[in-house]
Amino acid sequence: MKVFHMTQKGYNPLKNAQEQFDAIADKLELEEGIRDLLRQPLREYHFTIPVRMDDGTTRVFNGFRIQHNDARGPCKGAFRFHPQETVDTIRALAMLMTWKSSVVDIPLGGASGGVLCDPHHLSLREQERICRGWIRQISRDIGPVRDVPAPDVYTNSQHMQWIMDEYEIIHSGRYPGVITGKSVGSGGSLGRTEATGYSLVFVLREALQDMGMDMNTTTASIQGFGNVGQYAAEMYERYGGTVRCVSCWSQRDSCAYSFSDMAGINVQKLRKITDRFGEIDRQKAKALGYEILDGDDWIKQDVDILIPAAQDNEINGRTIPHIGPRVKIIAEGANGPTTPDADEVIREKGITVLPDFLANAGGVVCSYFEQVQCNMNYFWTREEVLGKLDEKMSRAFHAVRDLARSRKLSMRDAASMIAIHRVAEACKARGWV
Repeated sequence: MKVFHMTQKGYNPLKNAQEQFDAIADKLELEEGIRDLLRQPLREYHFTIPVRMDDGTTRVFNGFRIQHNDARGPCKGAFRFHPQETVDTIRALAMLMTWKSSVVDIPLGGASGGVLCDPHHLSLREQERICRGWIRQISRDIGPVRDVPAPDVYTNSQHMQWIMDEYEIIHSGRYPGVITGKSVGSGGSLGRTEATGYSLVFVLREALQDMGMDMNTTTASIQGFGNVGQYAAEMYERYGGTVRCVSCWSQRDSCAYSFSDMAGINVQKLRKITDRFGEIDRQKAKALGYEILDGDDWIKQDVDILIPAAQDNEINGRTIPHIGPRVKIIAEGANGPTTPDADEVIREKGITVLPDFLANAGGVVCSYFEQVQCNMNYFWTREEVLGKLDEKMSRAFHAVRDLARSRKLSMRDAASMIAIHRVAEACKARGWV
């Protein structure tokens, strides 16, 4: 079994991402120069953001922007708030965004960034000052043709609009394409909010058809009930599937809970008792008849499909032994939810994994659509956006599936080979290596 890299607080996501890259680089027989270029970021920005708080005191927050590779186009990637973020996590996410853009064949590179903070303990005005302070520090290296951020953990369309507004003040113009994930009417795209969750189910639909399974007869358990989990559950339910369990993190109790109903979760009713951070009200859920279980119990459910749509490293050496015996597919809604050692066990069990940078790529695809619409100043209908998204995700799935079959590879390895090969060829074409 491969050595698993850990830090004092757990797994090191960058070491894991580099280990996975190295394995694919071996399969592609990449030269040493291109390996060295692609296994680390092209640029990193680390800075401090002094913010005047509502009580008159000043706090200093740490901000980051890491650009992994832009050989195929402007960088694209998350802007997040997180109280326990690490630089290596941001580096790994930037690398993942490069592969994600490449595997679905859109002309963008990969980046990631954000601020070390906990928005649960910040007013909206304080969050606004942080956003404006962040873009003031990085505005020379962000832009519609250079690097286009998007919302991620604990950020939303409001944060994006504050960033856009400050950027436009600095550069004295109108640049709606500087950032995506904005609200409709302020340069946002119809269909963007639901894109990641919907696209995951588009890919899942293709995989089930390929395996000869009828989605109407399948069941699923979902970890996380934020934006991705909610819309994945909605679309999966629309296709006739039954969600039996969802889990979420409780900020008040500092622990996770699973909410189970063997007859099926009612997604719309559960949404009504869920806050903007994806936290389900435990007492109200109990009153609706849901069984309240331990947070880790989502993986133990007797279902066909697992959808990890929360944080990274949630399917790991500790949790993988508890995976339900009926599970046939893991569709990764979160970034990096499965660790390399767990991947080996999953392969031994014969479970199909729809890897994160394919399955959840709908967010970056629709962000690309938003960027295109902003730059054209011409916007599409929701039906056009979701139709283009479905087509893009279906094509990407079949390309990965075909390579996996022809080379006898896992879906993760096949997707990685396609993505890394495309980026390597772009770097070579530019004369970088």
